[in-house]
Amino acid sequence: MSIPAISVVMPVYNVEAYIAEAIQSVLDQSFTDFELVIVDDGGSDRSIAIAQSFADERIRIIHQANRGLAGARNTGIMHSRAPLVALLDSDDIYHKDKLMLHHIHMRACPDVGVSYAGSRMIDATGDVMAVAMRPKLTDVQPADIFTRNPVGNGSAAVLRKSFIDRAAFPHPKDPRRVCWFDEEFRQSEDIEFWVRLSVKHSIKFEGISGLLTDYRIIGGALSANIVNQYLSWQKMYRKIAKIAPDFVAKHGRKARGYQLRYLARRAVQLGDHGFSGELLLEALQSYPGMMWREPVKTFVTGTAITLGKVLGRDRFSKLAQRYLRGAAA
Repeated sequence: MSIPAISVVMPVYNVEAYIAEAIQSVLDQSFTDFELVIVDDGGSDRSIAIAQSFADERIRIIHQANRGLAGARNTGIMHSRAPLVALLDSDDIYHKDKLMLHHIHMRACPDVGVSYAGSRMIDATGDVMAVAMRPKLTDVQPADIFTRNPVGNGSAAVLRKSFIDRAAFPHPKDPRRVCWFDEEFRQSEDIEFWVRLSVKHSIKFEGISGLLTDYRIIGGALSANIVNQYLSWQKMYRKIAKIAPDFVAKHGRKARGYQLRYLARRAVQLGDHGFSGELLLEALQSYPGMMWREPVKTFVTGTAITLGKVLGRDRFSKLAQRYLRGAAA
């Protein structure tokens, strides 16, 4: 078989409601020189049966016992044959020109190791929400990745394999397996990898224009356990602090402030306005500068928290539905 230009890696674990749409979005790409590496991460529903129903020679399915998202991505990258690796979670959707535009970008810019673009946000039924991810695209510094994560989500990135191999390491319990993502993380595995690539290995990140991924937000699952999400982020923080202590000392309070504000917004969506208020207060104490650096987002977050407390969960949820649809609590 000839070597494809791009390998699309798709971890699969109990996503039978969405996987067909995700696969079809890859097969419908205007750029056709790809392989789709589907990693069966030991789920128990019909997801893999649905994947097997697609008769396309570019699809390969790899089976493994459950290792989590990071482990499934590592398996997919290990089995990829192309010089470029695109990531797609199996409940998200690619714009039809995503692979073509990233391929053009990375051929034109051989110094870029991670290419990404903005994302639309869709609800469980696929309806587009009023909010979207529009990240910083150029002059991206390690501090930008640590504090604001411009990549945004795991389905936005296309990786240059030879560059990310600099960050590969043997699995601590099974040296025969190669890891790029750290499998000790069940959350925050994306940002840990992006920061490590940038801070430790000097990999260049650059985005391209457009909203090229539909990132699915499923009500209740968005931040089902905010405390665990923050603990996972802190674990990432501590790991990077060991790698680059001076870097974290300089940017750590800012990074923590933005992360806490992000979690405050997720708590608003889940209807926990008391907790969201505490998170926002902690965010402002960690990094007061967000009030003038990003006044609109900070003000909107505070206003939403206040409205939630005044209106109550049910009335606020009805108001939020017009913007957040299935992600509103």
